[in-house]
Amino acid sequence: MLKRYQVMLPDWMEDYIKHSVAKYDMSFSEVIRGELCFAILTNVPSDYPEYKPELTSKNISEMARKYGKGKIRREEMHKIMSRIYFEARKAAEYRIKKEKKGTQ
Repeated sequence: MLKRYQVMLPDWMEDYIKHSVAKYDMSFSEVIRGELCFAILTNVPSDYPEYKPELTSKNISEMARKYGKGKIRREEMHKIMSRIYFEARKAAEYRIKKEKKGTQ
């Protein structure tokens, strides 16, 4: 389920997201969600080295490069984005569970 939030962005972030929107033919919201997932999939394994996601930031970057060069079709990229969302959710849930255990 998607929820609506208002986020204040500095001009340079807006410029970066708009650049990505144009480059990858995605919506502003999709790009922001993708960037947040990328951050989660980068940060959780960094903080918890024992956590091994099925997708790494390197994998995601490579797929984005291929998509940007037209080597991956839009339909396939939507499937990849769904997989990224799923993997990021697993990583976020892992972190939350670990940190709740540590505070009890």
